[in-house]
Amino acid sequence: MSAEASPPSTRRWHGVHKALADPLRIRLLEAMWEMPRSARELADFIGLPVDRLYYHLGRLEQAGLIEIAEYRPLARGKVERVYAPAVTEPPADGATPEEQAAFLGSMLDATRADINAAYQARQVGRRREVDLHRGALRLTDEALAELRGHIEELASRFGNHDAPGVWTRVVVAVVDLHDRPSDNAPSHGGPDEPC
Repeated sequence: MSAEASPPSTRRWHGVHKALADPLRIRLLEAMWEMPRSARELADFIGLPVDRLYYHLGRLEQAGLIEIAEYRPLARGKVERVYAPAVTEPPADGATPEEQAAFLGSMLDATRADINAAYQARQVGRRREVDLHRGALRLTDEALAELRGHIEELASRFGNHDAPGVWTRVVVAVVDLHDRPSDNAPSHGGPDEPC
């Protein structure tokens, strides 16, 4: 198989995860999922000066996450680039554990910014829905597989980007708090669990 015909390399995915290890770049990419936007429009949407975004847009473009959708004419013969996502969502594989952790940390930072913005909007009388739940569940391997199936089903059911409604951040984290027993190992309880 020639190099041109080979599937995307892990090196490229490495670049993707490094590019997304910044909460600002996650917010920029998600803003473009809503609609293609120019750097000026993204700056207005995010609330930052436009000159602070060019570096981040360059990183997203180098990683293959965004592309130039069109060149929009401006006054006096100038044009501006309009960016759009090149992929619907970043790949979930091909990253080192450290890159995955940095990416997830950035996602949490971006979510924190969304939550703060929603609460600030509510304080001045605007309508923003915020529901937070944090808990721990005891899940067997079978129950975990079933939960993942339900999450995928919900994401598929409500994941239509063309559907009417308000863009709403949904974050679901499923993280084991200790090692799962192997299939052939006897089950041992934790310090406060019966054996």
